[in-house]
Amino acid sequence: MSNLLSKVVRPAFIACMVVAATSASAQQDFPTKPIRMIVPFPPGGATNVVARVVAQKLQDAWGQSVIVDNRPGGNTIIGTEALMKAPADGYTIEMVLNNFVITPLLQSAPYDPLRDFAPVAIVASGEILLAIHPSVPAKNLQELIALAKARPGELNYASAGNGTPLHLSAESFNQLAEVKIQNVPYKGGGPALADLLGGQVQMQFSGPLSALPHVQTGKLRAIAFSGPKRFSGLPDVPTFAEQGLPAYNAAFWFGIIAPAGTPKPIVDKLSAQIAKIIELPDVKDTFTSQGIDPWYQTPEQFSALVKSDTVRFAQLIKAANIKGEQ
Repeated sequence: MSNLLSKVVRPAFIACMVVAATSASAQQDFPTKPIRMIVPFPPGGATNVVARVVAQKLQDAWGQSVIVDNRPGGNTIIGTEALMKAPADGYTIEMVLNNFVITPLLQSAPYDPLRDFAPVAIVASGEILLAIHPSVPAKNLQELIALAKARPGELNYASAGNGTPLHLSAESFNQLAEVKIQNVPYKGGGPALADLLGGQVQMQFSGPLSALPHVQTGKLRAIAFSGPKRFSGLPDVPTFAEQGLPAYNAAFWFGIIAPAGTPKPIVDKLSAQIAKIIELPDVKDTFTSQGIDPWYQTPEQFSALVKSDTVRFAQLIKAANIKGEQ
């Protein structure tokens, strides 16, 4: 009986050891084939720029193609669901924005951000600029707040859609300033900006670069910047904190995720390489030119951020009674 057991167990044990050794070797040698980086937005825009910069630098470092795959739709659900269903081997990753946390709080999504994905790294962060049409009689943030309080519900702002990060940024301002400026949702930032320039809406919370040329020509008036310091492109525009709202937080982040179950050595290898990439001078210059700050966070720090943002955005959505796109 002992000899029979030995004949059965020994080959199985050896097979297990071979599989383990092969797996360890594959992780150590990663990557040995092309990597796909999903972007859940259409081409163009800051997320796409960040993704393509990181993809090219990973390709340069490892000698393997890194293919950016734009998979827009469903308020980022289509691309993110595709990642969830991909093999957990590090060869499919995704560049995400705050929508990764926000979307499942607003509508039914086939995944859980905390359960179904492995955070790899935060790559960059950005801030927002509050710009108003020149017809609005306010020269600074406090004047705008006073005007909104004197005319409750009469002022409005353009957003790129219900539940988008910039929509939540505006609603956060409403809560902190104790005003009620109405949301006018559009199907994207471009149409929203066009109507702001035309005076159909009165203000917009947006990335600084989209408003910058129009502020410089006087077609828009910049009121406040959300960062801890002033935006270099508009050094005369004070921050929200400088104008009496130090608690205002409208930062958005760009991060890379992988499917849950991706081996930790692969996640760590990806993350470590990304940390090197965002320290490169040309990468910093490209990000800065887009109004974005390089900002590396480890997988553990990224996971903690997802958890804290889930709580923060859930509270804001409930308090402001925000509904997602139908």
